[in-house]
Amino acid sequence: MATSTFEVVATYTAIQGREQEVLAGLQDLAQASRLEEGNLSYEYFQGVEDPLRIIILESYRTAEDFQAHRDSEHFQRIGVGTIIPLLENRAVSTYESIDD
Repeated sequence: MATSTFEVVATYTAIQGREQEVLAGLQDLAQASRLEEGNLSYEYFQGVEDPLRIIILESYRTAEDFQAHRDSEHFQRIGVGTIIPLLENRAVSTYESIDD
């Protein structure tokens, strides 16, 4: 039986000189997000060629679980309140995967 998951790919570009602050915030956000009931995984990576570029890969059971993540206290406090102001650019794409 096929199982669908809700996948999120976020691409961040940190403001020059603020990338370590973004990564520190992401460490806190990832720890809290991994404890969410609907979260299956939360990983982030810093670019080798461009250290200002950070990729976040998130997996949730459903789109509703992702929305609950966005509405959570920790996302509002850390993501919206701390990380996003340190970004030059931010793009978030969502996908549905089918696992056979």
